This record gives sequence, structure tokens and C-alpha cells, in this order.
Amino acid sequence: MGQVTVRVNGYSHTIGCKDGEEQHVQDLIAQIEEKVRVIRAMGGQFSEARMLLHVALLLADEANDLRIELARLRTQGAQAAAAPQLLALPPEPQPDPRLAERLSRIAERIEGLAQSLEKG
Repeated sequence: MGQVTVRVNGYSHTIGCKDGEEQHVQDLIAQIEEKVRVIRAMGGQFSEARMLLHVALLLADEANDLRIELARLRTQGAQAAAAPQLLALPPEPQPDPRLAERLSRIAERIEGLAQSLEKG
């Protein structure tokens, strides 16, 4: 079993962990120490226990926000999976100027034929 000696709020603590998890524990302690700095910046004097209580509250609040966001994303994902998939439409073709000219000539011919039939 591994052990890591860490410093939080100026106090040393020895933490037991699984072998190989020492760096992970140090990374977690860095997050805790960052919260300690945030609380210290607010001012006031706190005992170690009260400081760590505030740190725990900040971390619990963040964890709660993340759980809510995760639940929202899971709900959105489930709704998206249940919704019928829309068929992707091909991009709208760009008008071909030559085609417009040809259609115009065809329309003129049809009009000419219609006029011939009306006269005839």
C-alpha cells in the first residue's frame, strides 16, 4: 500500500492509497488546496476543521452541478436516440445559366405552338 505526505492549509497529512495512485492523490490534493486559497481570499480566520468543511462544501457543490449537467445530457441523449432520424437532404443545386436559357427557348417554342394552334 502506498502513502503520500501532502500539505493542506499549511498542515502535513499522510494519506494511504493503492500502489501507483500516489500522483492521483497529489492531483486531488492540489484541487483541495486551490479551494483553500479561494476561501482564504474571502478573508476571515478559520480553524483547520472549518476551512476543510468549507472546501468540502465547495467540492460537493461542484459535484452536484456536474451530476445535474450529466443527467441533463443523458436525458438529451436518450431523447435524441428515441427521435426519428431526419434524412439528410442533398444540397440544393445551383442554377445552371445554360439550363435557364434552354428553358426560356423551350417556353418560347411552346408559346409559338400555342399561338399556331389558336390561329389554326
